[in-house]
Amino acid sequence: MQFKNILLVVNDIEKSKVFYRELFGLEVIADFGGNVMLTERVVLQERKNWEAALGCLVQYGGHDAELYFEESRMEDFLQKLQKAEQSALLVKYASPMEERDWGQRVIRIYDPDYHVIEIAETTEGVVRRLKAEGLSLQEIAEKVRLPLDMIEEEEDAH
Repeated sequence: MQFKNILLVVNDIEKSKVFYRELFGLEVIADFGGNVMLTERVVLQERKNWEAALGCLVQYGGHDAELYFEESRMEDFLQKLQKAEQSALLVKYASPMEERDWGQRVIRIYDPDYHVIEIAETTEGVVRRLKAEGLSLQEIAEKVRLPLDMIEEEEDAH
């Protein structure tokens, strides 16, 4: 058996396509009308099709799952969110930006149908930011709770 994708039930497939393209760069691979395949193994299906297939009503906002993305340049993504707030894309926040104990910054937003999306800073992004704040590689390794050689590898890769 092989995992193929995640399917999100949406009210307005066109609105959702724009949301995922503009904020996350996901592109349409195949469009079957009420069912659209995007890059990164995300599938959108219109609510009416899902309800017809299952014979029950969709209930949004369960807060029991999330899509998880990582971003190496968190400041750029935050600027993208701010621009989206000023455009037709209404960004709704599930939680404010926070920095976890190990240095990783994370924010959660909702898509147009209240699916939770978490955007977290990559290890590379954390290392770069903490280094810019003046921490040594040893201090960064201690903060992010990873072996020094992994931090050095991240540093060497960039």
